[in-house]
Amino acid sequence: MKISTKGRYALRLMLDLAVNGRENFVALKDIAERQGISKKYLEQIVPLLNKSGALRTNRGYQGGYMLAKRPAEYTVGEILRITEGSLAPVSCLDSEENLCEKSNECMTLPLWKGLYKAVNEYLDSVTIQDLLDNYYERSIDEYYI
Repeated sequence: MKISTKGRYALRLMLDLAVNGRENFVALKDIAERQGISKKYLEQIVPLLNKSGALRTNRGYQGGYMLAKRPAEYTVGEILRITEGSLAPVSCLDSEENLCEKSNECMTLPLWKGLYKAVNEYLDSVTIQDLLDNYYERSIDEYYI
């Protein structure tokens, strides 16, 4: 499984909003500038996050975006599923019902199911707040006088 640029940039956008949009809406151009991501690319990601209810939006003067919930209420898995779709390592696990005609005799299916479960459990155990806390902790550890 490989997370696309869209998924990685969505996480960076959400982290930027967690840091910079706690009390005010943040303009997309400011996020793009800070993150070194094209505004046009972010304009493709925002509707996905907005439609899912992950963002609050405000149009017009002082418009922009902010998180709809606290950073601790978003998991990395949730954000990646919004932008990536399924996180399944093989296509036969993309839907609730396995439609593969060989699923009953597939020797590798338990392997893929285990990987899928491990990936989802891990990504659903990490929140946006966890990523921020980890970053701040590393920043403090690297500070020397």
